[in-house]
Amino acid sequence: MVQIVVRGSVDGSSPPEWLLVELQGETVSRHNSGLAGNVMGDLLYTTEGVPVLIIGHHILYGKQVKLEKPFAVLTKHPGHSQDTMGSHDNNDASQVSMEMDQQGSTSYSVSALIKRKLIFKTRPKPIITNVPKKV
Repeated sequence: MVQIVVRGSVDGSSPPEWLLVELQGETVSRHNSGLAGNVMGDLLYTTEGVPVLIIGHHILYGKQVKLEKPFAVLTKHPGHSQDTMGSHDNNDASQVSMEMDQQGSTSYSVSALIKRKLIFKTRPKPIITNVPKKV
């Protein structure tokens, strides 16, 4: 039988909640180096609670919605022995045995939960500053 153990945090606190950002279209970096680890733009909220995303010289207005089924962000911990995993509190509701391989067990911990997403459906609008006219 193969098992994978999924567990919550060690101290019993709930994991942080992240937001999923959904954009329509394609986002490409200037230097084609990828977007991982780079700042994409600024995310702000209006006084009415409307999310505003500013990317370069473009502005996008969106809305926040609740996901029908939440996502869990998992971190893989390979090679833990079953004795180490058995020492955790058995009352932890997020500990689930699923699979185990012959070399040892693999476990996953819940790093974050994603329950809401920001949707930016409209095309980006250019940010135009007032240019003074020549006299």
